[in-house]
Amino acid sequence: MVSLQAYLIVSLILLITGLVIMISRKNIVAILLGIELILNSAALNFVAYSKYTTNNLDGHIFSLFIIVIAAAEAAVGLAIVIRFFQIKETIHIDEVSELREEIAR
Repeated sequence: MVSLQAYLIVSLILLITGLVIMISRKNIVAILLGIELILNSAALNFVAYSKYTTNNLDGHIFSLFIIVIAAAEAAVGLAIVIRFFQIKETIHIDEVSELREEIAR
């Protein structure tokens, strides 16, 4: 049987990986992937604590909500990325501030 500490270590690895990806990448799609890793880390924490502390389904229900929110975030985020690519023909995050300046004019 896998212990709670093993789940928490895997969750910590997912969280750190997601944060590193979000901070180091300039590609919008990679940043969205980092956000997905962070959300998966939170879902894993909910399920692990639900299994080992209360032994009920509350953590599983919260993790399902997190998965639904992550799917919606991915759909909306990718739609924005596709539209941004149509306008600027790049998906680098540095170009977003330039787009904001163009819209403000």
